[in-house]
Amino acid sequence: MTQASILLVEDEALIRMMLVEMVEELGHRVIAEVGNIDDARSVAEIGEYDLAILDINLHGMNVGPVAQAIRRRGLPFFFLSGYGSSGVPHGFEGTPVLVKPCTLDKLRHTIDTVLPNGET
Repeated sequence: MTQASILLVEDEALIRMMLVEMVEELGHRVIAEVGNIDDARSVAEIGEYDLAILDINLHGMNVGPVAQAIRRRGLPFFFLSGYGSSGVPHGFEGTPVLVKPCTLDKLRHTIDTVLPNGET
């Protein structure tokens, strides 16, 4: 498996720190950690990353605009939510949703499922 560079969008600092540790433990690296919609959209549009992990709800705002920017670039991503698949942005039904809190194994499985051929 090749190391993937990951954009992590999560508004809760403690959860974000935990996810960074988990991603690194899996052999990948987080190239950007973002906690709000505006910054996330900017990084999503111009950042260099292989995969994005998106919290569905950022300070009460749906992450849909960020997901749209990533889809326009043709890059893989999945959602992260404490509420399961409820709240998935319109048009993104069927996109994988990892329920938090998540285990290392579930994070590994979701990353491997979403990355093309399990690699970057």
